[in-house]
Amino acid sequence: MASTGPSQVDVDRLETWTRYRNGLCAGCVANCCTMPVEVRLPDLVRLQLVDAFEAEHEAPKQIARRLAKAGLVEHFNFKRSIFTLARRASGDCLYLDAVTRRCTVYDQRPDTCRKHPQVGPRPGYCAYAPADGLGRGRR
Repeated sequence: MASTGPSQVDVDRLETWTRYRNGLCAGCVANCCTMPVEVRLPDLVRLQLVDAFEAEHEAPKQIARRLAKAGLVEHFNFKRSIFTLARRASGDCLYLDAVTRRCTVYDQRPDTCRKHPQVGPRPGYCAYAPADGLGRGRR
């Protein structure tokens, strides 16, 4: 794990997170986009990974198998019907642009992302790190 200092954050250590305020995302390296993203079927439909017909007529477990085989889902919680989106080897979300550090599916993003940081591991706080290249908190 990364050591933490005044300009560093460790996404796994919630005490290093910053209280969220409007505008903070504009200057951040998107550490939140390195955390696992749990989604439900409506999110997968919005992301166009599953069509509405398939969501209505196919068992979630079958959908999970197909998406896992395609490298789009890394885990499926059968009991709660929650899918965890796959991430790149770097830990980044599949939908995070590696250069701009911005979401490539922002308008279609899952509810988990829409509700962050109001809902999450530390509500009201985020794993902010300045986009100047310092403080990139990686796993």
